[in-house]
Amino acid sequence: DLHAAVGPKMGHDEKRALRPGEEHRDPGESESSSQKLHIDLHRKYIVALQDKRNTFEYAVTEHLRMSGIYWGLTSMYLLSAVDQMKGDEIVEWLTKCQHPSGGFGGSIGHDAHMLYTLSAVQILAVIDRTDVIDYDQVASYVASLQQEDGSFWGDEWGEVDTRFSYCAYNCLSLLGRLDMINVEKGNAFVVSCMNFDGGFGCIPGAESHGGQIFCCVGALAIGNGLHHLRADDLGWWLAERQTAGGGLNGRPEKLPDVCYSWWILSALAIMRRLHWIDRGSLRQFILNAQDNVDGGIADRPGDVADVFHTFFGVCGLALLGYTQDDLDGFEGLKRVDPVYALPVDVLERMQVPVWRM
Repeated sequence: DLHAAVGPKMGHDEKRALRPGEEHRDPGESESSSQKLHIDLHRKYIVALQDKRNTFEYAVTEHLRMSGIYWGLTSMYLLSAVDQMKGDEIVEWLTKCQHPSGGFGGSIGHDAHMLYTLSAVQILAVIDRTDVIDYDQVASYVASLQQEDGSFWGDEWGEVDTRFSYCAYNCLSLLGRLDMINVEKGNAFVVSCMNFDGGFGCIPGAESHGGQIFCCVGALAIGNGLHHLRADDLGWWLAERQTAGGGLNGRPEKLPDVCYSWWILSALAIMRRLHWIDRGSLRQFILNAQDNVDGGIADRPGDVADVFHTFFGVCGLALLGYTQDDLDGFEGLKRVDPVYALPVDVLERMQVPVWRM
């Protein structure tokens, strides 16, 4: 069954063993084999994950299976190979994760949560099967989690986080039900999480973080609230996340990580400031993080590949302008939207406005 095709998100700095004849490379170091995107290998890597159900990593990541399917499935779409995924099996499994409330859990038998409800809707959008859900039922669940101050709970237990604001906005916008929440209050809460550096945290007063910034900028883009940004301050903070090796980190003094090729770049793209970073050196950092033998992309060169970083590495290259539609792009790589984290042609099919960079 294809819900197995998600695999683990391995721990940071988990090193893979060198293979016979393979030499160690430092992060950011270039080699000729890393000048290209190994699309065929990455396709095989993702498809092969479905046969690894009897592993420890598969068992301990059950709680985020829904998001794992989203990462793998959307990667395959962006790599022009979504037909290799068994859509009917995915839909059959996904519908078993829905609760009477309308929300979805991370796997069968797990509590409904905002995060996995968005992932479920995104999965169905990618394979064009949103017909299997009741839009109003799902939207009512999402809207029920908005609080009086405009924030959103992640589930019935009351955690507040700007991630959930983004998930609510994204999900409801895809369903055409954004009018079911108070967007003005929602925007006001997001803005209340802005810091002196122009960045955003998970709640008011929390440290600025690349992932939270994506969520807040994305939510404000959907909610027509980008005028609240201090765009130059925020753009400077984001550009400062590029390290000497070309990769991006999520906070000052942290190691670079391929996943920030999405979190940081998407916010810059939405603000039309992609040119504020070194495009070529980030491209090379992502390519160097590929597993050139078995496929997949790791958090940084030399570490173990996983489906999470494979997805965000592919998205990063697409945002940088290396798609099949670009002059110096990779054949088979499709465009991704920086707001919805979905392929551009999926949004066009759904008649959802695409962000013009």
